[in-house]
Amino acid sequence: MSTALETEEQQALRAAVAALGKRYGRDYMTSLVRDGAHPRELWTEAAKLGYLGVNLPEEYGGGGGGMAELSIVLEELGAAGSPLLMMIVSPAICGTVIARFGTDTQKQQWLPGLADGTLTMAFGITEPDAGSNSHRITTTARPDGGEWLLTGRKVFVSGVDIADATLIVGRTEDARTGRLKPCLFIVPRDTPGFQRSQIDMELQAPEKQFELVLDDVRLPADALVGGGTSRSSEAGSGGEDAGLLQLFAGLNPERIMTAAFALGVGRYALGRAVEYARTRQVWKEPIGSHQAIAHPLAQAHIELELARLMMQKAARLYDEGDDVGAGEAANMAKYAAAEACVKAVDQAVHTLGGNGLTREYGIASLITAARVARIAPVSREMILNYVSHQSLGLPKSY
Repeated sequence: MSTALETEEQQALRAAVAALGKRYGRDYMTSLVRDGAHPRELWTEAAKLGYLGVNLPEEYGGGGGGMAELSIVLEELGAAGSPLLMMIVSPAICGTVIARFGTDTQKQQWLPGLADGTLTMAFGITEPDAGSNSHRITTTARPDGGEWLLTGRKVFVSGVDIADATLIVGRTEDARTGRLKPCLFIVPRDTPGFQRSQIDMELQAPEKQFELVLDDVRLPADALVGGGTSRSSEAGSGGEDAGLLQLFAGLNPERIMTAAFALGVGRYALGRAVEYARTRQVWKEPIGSHQAIAHPLAQAHIELELARLMMQKAARLYDEGDDVGAGEAANMAKYAAAEACVKAVDQAVHTLGGNGLTREYGIASLITAARVARIAPVSREMILNYVSHQSLGLPKSY
């Protein structure tokens, strides 16, 4: 694995996280799935070592790094067989949004806990009829006596049962135009009217998926990320006038971290397949000596490496403040990593043959997990729409 584009500090971080991941490994995660438990021990230790908050500001207990460092953490944990899905949500999306746009009070209330792992936050954007299309979101917020009333539904929200709060994407009416515009609200778990029900998923993972119902959920004024409007906000990042900017500031890290998740899963599966191909003998030779086995594995390795390069580009652009450039690169990275992951897992199972479908080798369960990166947080078809319209300038069909 090439680390030529990383600093010495990033390489050291990668090695340290890899060592942590190996202490837990795939058996740890599969046991959690079997017991219906959450990876609290790994989450807590990763937080104690400073890995969960490596992207958050130092003044709030974080590491002062960026998406480049956080993606390394998730990739290496995944490559060890123990990825932490909530890293995509809690420190990457929610932590980034609050760090960039939150009020001083919001930063002080949430960032230290997100950095040290004592607080976790979920993210709710997807709706039954809108998917993640922010222009069709029907969850609405209306002001009421200095507070907010939030009403709507969300689906496929990860980890709500373990999250202390959920960052909800809603819409408010623009007083000047009457049009609805996105806004982000912090909704604590036990807020009255905030209901959750677990979705019965075929995918078996420690992190559960939920449907949320918000029935006139009453929130204080400071639940709006950024607080107030841009005219009243010191930094000009008030929620009512900057919701769209806040939303996309969170979606780019989501795509970068999904790429890291996919790369880790793909590397783990490929590693198991290479080990098997090196030691499994048929007709007196290891099966890896045959090109029919070796070449597909080599191709999978190449595609994973290429996807990492795009992910590193996206992370660098984002960390440098180039949101537009990062948007294109993050979408491409997510697409490339998801495709590479699916192919790597499929080839790993095929390399092991019948053994690839057994619990002993632990690869078959990754078939479903690998497809998550293709579907979420945005489908590959929507990424192709983005690239064809934004990058190539082709007309829209919708």
